[in-house]
Amino acid sequence: MLTELSIKDFAIIDELTITFNQGLTVLTGETGAGKSIIIDAVGLLTGSRGSIEFVRFGANKANLEGLFIVEDVKHPIFDKGREYGIEIEKDGMIVLNRTITSSGKSICRVNGKLVTLGILKEFGKSLIDIHSQHETQSLMDVDRHIELLDLYKSDELDQVKKDYLDIFKKLSTFKKRYKKLSENEQDMAQRLDLLKFQLNELQDAELVPYEDDQLSAEREKLVNYEKIYQGVNDAYEALYGEQKGLDWLSLSLNGLESASEYEKDLEKMKEEFSNHYFLIEELSYDLRNFLDGLEYDPERLNELESRINEINRLKKKYGPSVNDMLEYSAKIEEEKDELENRDSHLLKLQQELNGLTEDALLEARHLHDIRKKAAKSLIKDIHKELKDLYLEKASFDVNIATKKDRNEEADIDGTSTHLTANGFDIVKFLITTNPGEPLKELNKIASGGELSRIMLALKKIFSKHQGVTSVIFDEVDTGVSGRVAQSIAEKIHGISVGSQVLCITHLPQVASMADTHLLIEKSVSNKRTSTTVSELSVEDSVEELGRMITGAELTETSKEHARELIQLANNFKNGTLSK
Repeated sequence: MLTELSIKDFAIIDELTITFNQGLTVLTGETGAGKSIIIDAVGLLTGSRGSIEFVRFGANKANLEGLFIVEDVKHPIFDKGREYGIEIEKDGMIVLNRTITSSGKSICRVNGKLVTLGILKEFGKSLIDIHSQHETQSLMDVDRHIELLDLYKSDELDQVKKDYLDIFKKLSTFKKRYKKLSENEQDMAQRLDLLKFQLNELQDAELVPYEDDQLSAEREKLVNYEKIYQGVNDAYEALYGEQKGLDWLSLSLNGLESASEYEKDLEKMKEEFSNHYFLIEELSYDLRNFLDGLEYDPERLNELESRINEINRLKKKYGPSVNDMLEYSAKIEEEKDELENRDSHLLKLQQELNGLTEDALLEARHLHDIRKKAAKSLIKDIHKELKDLYLEKASFDVNIATKKDRNEEADIDGTSTHLTANGFDIVKFLITTNPGEPLKELNKIASGGELSRIMLALKKIFSKHQGVTSVIFDEVDTGVSGRVAQSIAEKIHGISVGSQVLCITHLPQVASMADTHLLIEKSVSNKRTSTTVSELSVEDSVEELGRMITGAELTETSKEHARELIQLANNFKNGTLSK
């Protein structure tokens, strides 16, 4: 859920921090007070397109920040965090931040990490769903209808879909290999000549794993021969040269041995000194042997330089290291073999493709059958919701067509062009609100009031499946009144039982359902307009509902009507929650 929203220098908002609660939060206020601006801020925070027009006049930038808390550890937001390397603690706190500068640049962050606008949008879509009259939502997007249907029956479809995707990805890989191997003869001949040249060049080089590292280390030793020799020789001379460092150490050891005979506390120091003495003596022998083995070979250095230069030349063409070049050599040798024996490889690939296609079609058919069953259940549930919203004459349908019925470009095997990551189904939600009229796609329904109710019906069904933690309704109740307004209020509250709902409304019926009622007001100070938000008490809420009812002066009658609405809403909520 969205716990806190901070807005600074955004449109007419100077600085504003709003704390949101669980359940249904209603935002009311006069037209132009800034209600929709707050929703615009949430939209931008979750990836909507920005504009310099949003930056408050006279400010350098607008800053938006939202704190979300996700309690479900299985929520997809945690996988998304791992995907983009964004740490999300076990407490599920996620902070989205967006800054829009006066020059039009957007700076986006998720939990303090800079991200692209696209990534911010991915996180935003997983956390909140904004539904307004002026915005195309996922429910209106035909391409997402199959995803929504799958979410509706995710308990039955998830594993089947995973099994299908595993086969489909493998099938796609083999199809790409087949297509590449089937290219025209001239291209294949040119590719084969290139591979032969590259393979010969790499094989003639007789590369050895890690050879470049070993040669560089040997070259470094020869180039610095004098420094190595001088350093080791100085160390040896200090021990066994004229200064005879070991003689002095030996004399010191003899002194300790003599004294320890009379003072037992010196025994331990004598033992430690003795151990160190013999270690140093052994080290001096090693130094001598090392010096005897040192040899400067200018011819070997020339050989190394020549070999390293040759390897560096090959690196520019075939890879950053010898091991990378050896891997590339093995890869092109395999490709060369494929091209030289193309017919047999094509036959083998064709056989594998046939088997994979058959498996994929079986799984796709399984998906199709489950979706057909899910569609019948969804239609029944949607009709129930529509009836509650006084659209009992409306007819809803889920059309499931198959891609194989389309005239598509012939595939290599003629059977699998219609397969996609979703199987071979095309899903569309269709509806008509007038008996006798043909079913149409959702985005072709004319009446705003009817569309609002249809969207609410769909949202009621899908909100618990979509995984978003918050749903925002921005004046979706426009164009309705009376019993329809009451049904919309009840439906919005029903959605809030399963997830947080923020709702901008002008309907007293909806406002009466609020668990939290926020009043948005506009004021002018020092010739500047600003927006304020205040949480209303029960009595303040009564007065606000009274004004919404009369649309003019507040009267005792309108206040009494408002109290009655709130009482009825409480009775409904208690009844709903007790079911």
